Amino acid sequence: MSQSSKTNDGTRLNKYLASCGVGSRRACDKIIQGGDVYVNSSRCDNPATQVLADDVVRVGRKTVTPKTTEVFLFNKPPGLVCTKSDELGRETIYHILPPHMQHLKNVGRLDKESEGLLVLTNDGDLALKLTHPSLKVEKEYIVTLNQAFPNEVIERLVRGVQTPEGRARAKAIKRMSPRRVRVILETGLKRQIRYMFDACNLKVTKLVRTRIGMLEGEGLALGHWRELGADDIKQLQANPKVRQVAKGAGDSDRPASANRAAKRSSRSIGGRPSKYEPKNPRGRQPSSKTSQNNRYKKRK
Repeated sequence: MSQSSKTNDGTRLNKYLASCGVGSRRACDKIIQGGDVYVNSSRCDNPATQVLADDVVRVGRKTVTPKTTEVFLFNKPPGLVCTKSDELGRETIYHILPPHMQHLKNVGRLDKESEGLLVLTNDGDLALKLTHPSLKVEKEYIVTLNQAFPNEVIERLVRGVQTPEGRARAKAIKRMSPRRVRVILETGLKRQIRYMFDACNLKVTKLVRTRIGMLEGEGLALGHWRELGADDIKQLQANPKVRQVAKGAGDSDRPASANRAAKRSSRSIGGRPSKYEPKNPRGRQPSSKTSQNNRYKKRK
């Protein structure tokens, strides 16, 4: 075992191999435990071994070195599936990606009918950060339904519904029009949004992912991509402190129940009085003399 395994400096061997493109961390663990990995000519079977900058690592007879991290934002068109190869022979996103991007992996998926933002990268750590449920990175979608629906549906989807993939809920839903809503998710179950609306007897006719974390497409055309810099990658991993709201988009992101409470409050201030307030249609306060007479009558 190399001397580097005795120090806490450096990079774990399984992570190092993954950064070299050998495979996922789990796959690298198996390769290491299989005894085919060498650090400075010494066989190493411990995935936690620390690799320093000047260490030489081999897998079999091949020396491996970390690859440069690449991260792209791709605006997926509808009609393509997110996989390297499809057993049904359907066209995939890799049919339209250039040769220098064929080695990248898509982070999460958009189903064939859906469109919008998709991250492509060779960075396994970043992929995990964007998809792990405990980190709750937001994904935002604009969803068009086959018909108008009441606000009770929004409340139900925020509380959660049962789907074929398990219980699912939206973090927030904002109505944009009678048939269009903006949906924010923190989870990524298979076909989650479509199944959630199916549970409410509604069909999704169009679904577009418009934001991941804090990063938006910023005019990126369908079928196009752009490489992301360090600032963009930070935005991918952070949620906005205040949820982003499209211009001219109707109600707030609060649950419908909160909106109704706000409406009751506004009626009690500027419109029809609530049942908890004294009825005084002319809006006048009783005079002091009238109040004294009322108190006198009560004493009698």
